[in-house]
Amino acid sequence: MSPESPSPSQRQTRPVRPQTPRSPRTPARGVNVSTRQMMLATLVLGLLVTITIGAGLAWFQSLGIPDIRGLADYHPPATVLVRDRHGKLLKGIFRENREIVKLKELPPHLPAAFVAAEDSGFWQHPGLDVWSILRAAANNLRAGRKSQGGSTITQQVTRALLLTPEKRFSRKFKEAVLAYRIERWLSKEEILQIYLNEIYLGEGAYGVGAAARVYFGKTATRLSLGESAILAGLPQAPQRYSPSKHLEQARARQRYVLNRMAEDSLISDEAARQAWAQEPRILPLEDTAGTNGYFLEYVRGELERHLGKERVSRGGFTVWTTLDTTLQRLATESLSEGTARMGNGKDNEAPQGALVAVESDSGRIRALVGGRDFLASPFNRATESKRQPGSAFKPLIYAAALERGLGPEHLIDDAPMQLRLAGGKTWRPHNYDNSFKGPTSLRDGLAFSRNIVTIKLLKEIGFDPVLRLAPQMGIRSPLKRELSLALGSCELSPLELTGAFTTFASGGIFHPPRAIEHIQGAGGNIPLPQATAHRALRAETAAAMDEMLRGVIERGTGKAAALPVRAAGKTGTTDEAMDVWFVGYAGRLTTGVWIGHDRKQPLGKDATGGSIAAPVWKDFMTKALPTK
Repeated sequence: MSPESPSPSQRQTRPVRPQTPRSPRTPARGVNVSTRQMMLATLVLGLLVTITIGAGLAWFQSLGIPDIRGLADYHPPATVLVRDRHGKLLKGIFRENREIVKLKELPPHLPAAFVAAEDSGFWQHPGLDVWSILRAAANNLRAGRKSQGGSTITQQVTRALLLTPEKRFSRKFKEAVLAYRIERWLSKEEILQIYLNEIYLGEGAYGVGAAARVYFGKTATRLSLGESAILAGLPQAPQRYSPSKHLEQARARQRYVLNRMAEDSLISDEAARQAWAQEPRILPLEDTAGTNGYFLEYVRGELERHLGKERVSRGGFTVWTTLDTTLQRLATESLSEGTARMGNGKDNEAPQGALVAVESDSGRIRALVGGRDFLASPFNRATESKRQPGSAFKPLIYAAALERGLGPEHLIDDAPMQLRLAGGKTWRPHNYDNSFKGPTSLRDGLAFSRNIVTIKLLKEIGFDPVLRLAPQMGIRSPLKRELSLALGSCELSPLELTGAFTTFASGGIFHPPRAIEHIQGAGGNIPLPQATAHRALRAETAAAMDEMLRGVIERGTGKAAALPVRAAGKTGTTDEAMDVWFVGYAGRLTTGVWIGHDRKQPLGKDATGGSIAAPVWKDFMTKALPTK
């Protein structure tokens, strides 16, 4: 220890020098202000970020991004295929014309063509293809218009199934979000299968299944490379590139698709050349709606009545019907020509009409026409319109009388009569020609359609026999207990009355009219309730009525319906000729014709069932019946 160093005791005892307290150091003014501003700015920025994020989340929530999980169970409405009596495809009943296809069952070149034409990067991108979007935008700017789209196949699926067609930024944003999500929820194969079933390809066809039938008359599984390329060229502009209407443009688009497939090494250059060299066979677009439309709509109604609208809307089954397309065409022509004559060639003056042809011994509807032109007026007058049948109802009165034991030679005095009605009114019925024939047999009363005879006959037998018989012969419309029923004051549809007349043609057996044979679904036959045939008249009554109805044509009011073969039927004319009818049968067909205006108005001074409806009936039956 050095002499200078104090000892421990010295250090402990040395007095401590008092320290003068110092004032705390004051920071520089500039530094203090800067720190406070930074803290405040940070606080404001954080608040703005929070508000922005909150607003963004609120906006995102307000977009209502659809749930994509339902796409995993994709089952769109499919077509109900309808076939005629020979199995020929008539048309489909559909909300959208679509036949569901499975990707694994298609020829590989079909999906490859769509990928090449619509989204060459489909197998690589995550739902969005940024480079395609930018490239399309640049091309559109150069063209000065929207000539290309940059949407991927996934985006097109999103747009078709999950979004509304509005053109707003919010929709484009939702489309991008959904496309990204879909790619993580579904496999590429699942997305492509949905696309090929959903894409609109023109002429009412949705998806490649329906388009293959519309344009080529075959299933999608049988499409060639060239045909596949034509379909793949359609999504951009289905109307402009329709091969049915614009084959040259469709072929140009086909060449583009084939070249793209070759460039992407999906096919060889030689395969592309061969596909292009093969001339496509395009199926002509047949507008069968005008010919078969009324029948198809009746079938739709029957399906909905038995299966329910929701089941029919889902579709996916095939209906075999009773329709004979040859007879349907003949029926359409006969009715159209007959009504046109009434309008002197002017559509706005021509009346409407209906024609129904039913196979007498089975009830199968072979032809059903509900108006002059289905496309112009789809209201089905054959099934939905109920009009007074006039004297065409009289055979039911006579049949009821014969069932009661009266015979064709039973006499009734055709003489003036006066009836007091409810309310004190008086009714003095008269015959069409205002004459009276005196004692008249039932045979002549029916042949010459004597009103007085029929009224007195109904009064003699009473209402009950008629009201019991009518439902047995298929009449479902209400019938009133009024003597005017003898003159056909009730209201019936043409199908209803035609069905009743089959009873006379088939020996007294009533066969309920039907349009559907059977229905085939994916799991087998779909049961459909069918009314069964039953005896409505005694065989003796049916034979007598057949002979009496032949007299109508041979010597009575229905001479204009005479055929080279044995025929029977009855005319019908209502007051002021607002409705005229002829219902009759020959061979195996029972056919009913009604003509009248939708807005009830007279057809003309001399219009009768014999002069207007009977010639239409004869024209159709002459062509429809087999010639020996």
